[in-house]
Amino acid sequence: MASADPEKDITGAPTPEASRETQNADEISPNPSSIHVDDNYALYKSGRELEVSPAEQARVLRKIDFRIIPILFVTYMLQYLDKNSINFSSVYGLQKGTHLKGQDYSWLGSIFYFGYLLFQFPSGYLLQRLPIGKFLSLATIAWGIILITTPACISFGGIATNRFFLGALEATVNPGFVLLMSMWYTSAEQPLRLEIYYCTNGIATMFGGLIGYAVGHITTGLPQWMYVFLIFGALSITWGIISLLLLPDLPSTAPFLAPHERMLAIQRVAANRQGVKNHHFQAYQALQTFRDPKTWILFIMAVGAQVPNAALTSFTSIIVSSFGFDTLGTQYLQIPDGAVQFLALLAGGFVCTRWPNNTRCIVMIFANSVCILGAGLLVGLPNEKKWGRLVALWLCYFQGLGFSMSLTMVSSNVAGYTKKQLTGAVLFTGYCVGNIVGPQTFIAKEAPRYHSAYIAMLVGYSVKLLMVVILYVYMHRSNKKRDAEQAARGELSEEEEKEAIERGMLDMTEIDNKGFRYIL
Repeated sequence: MASADPEKDITGAPTPEASRETQNADEISPNPSSIHVDDNYALYKSGRELEVSPAEQARVLRKIDFRIIPILFVTYMLQYLDKNSINFSSVYGLQKGTHLKGQDYSWLGSIFYFGYLLFQFPSGYLLQRLPIGKFLSLATIAWGIILITTPACISFGGIATNRFFLGALEATVNPGFVLLMSMWYTSAEQPLRLEIYYCTNGIATMFGGLIGYAVGHITTGLPQWMYVFLIFGALSITWGIISLLLLPDLPSTAPFLAPHERMLAIQRVAANRQGVKNHHFQAYQALQTFRDPKTWILFIMAVGAQVPNAALTSFTSIIVSSFGFDTLGTQYLQIPDGAVQFLALLAGGFVCTRWPNNTRCIVMIFANSVCILGAGLLVGLPNEKKWGRLVALWLCYFQGLGFSMSLTMVSSNVAGYTKKQLTGAVLFTGYCVGNIVGPQTFIAKEAPRYHSAYIAMLVGYSVKLLMVVILYVYMHRSNKKRDAEQAARGELSEEEEKEAIERGMLDMTEIDNKGFRYIL
């Protein structure tokens, strides 16, 4: 008779002998007696023999898309606008209104990421332990409240504190969305969906430029710089309330899906061999995370990608202005920045979804190569070539494509929920380090040339490119090794896949699950 406790009824769990083999191979493995099944395991088990037509699968996927993607889309756009609000307000008297001097403005860009950094691991833990939809929605409301209070800050200390807490609250978004991707979508579906919400960076750049342009025409009332924070903060609070009502926590409890559709949603994602969601923190997976070379490759990739990010966010208005354009021109000339990023992200997402095998690293290599070209031109072109330098800056907006594809390395290539959230936390720690360092490369006495910043951009992109190549070689060799081992055992591919899926629902990592293959 089946056990009433789903965590004790784990047909297909690895035997002690199998686990000892894994331990010999990988040194750190789970204790079979302490395995925690997926939060959706009961529904997964009930629907294992479910036969569904392709039309039904497509219909359920459309329902998931229409509910999940719009929420991610708007939330991500707002967090990008909010963290870059100082960029849009910088040309309207922010520095004067808050009495900033010297490197103070540069430090505002860095301090945001100190908050982001310090709350990265606590946020990852809470995303695992708490209902993810509610947690993300409440964080959105909270950062809107922080943002809308920014006009009350009239000193560096005040606005620096404000930026720190804004970063702490926004630390939930990127890692949370990576986890949501792996909860709702198959590995092949993830790149395009991730790029659909990530492309809002480009839309936000265009939209923010338009808002900034409109604010420039306000001539009465409060100082112009304050309106940027009031508008963006009010939008975030309103949207956070909407998200709280609409964003589900799990496929197995999603109210917008019928009971049989929930089964199908779980079966679809189980095929990733990663499980869906598991709220149990596994200490052995934490150890594996920090001993896995992929973790540190992704960390260095993130640092390299984000050192140049200050030029594309907090300092964009200042850079474009330094080329010799007037205040209003500085705002609308940021619209092409967003257009380049938007189109690059969607094109890259389409390519990796249309041809899901062995295209993600290639797309990252292409995007980083374009960025290297742009940064090289910023370093080498003389000051009087202002349009050439502006185009070079636009080329650097391919950066978003390279970095966003690295997020799919976590959502698609890391299994074990504790390991996945910790790998994401390490990656975004690198993201923070790069964004803390980046603003400091803009040295006030070098204005308007900022030669050190442009050299730092070139170095960062080059390091990222090298890490992508190393990651590709590492995962490719691992796949080949596992294919050879499987061929030597003579296992049938269908049996291997069923076993790999079951192990994923038992929260095994990609290291322990020998049926797992990396998506390149």
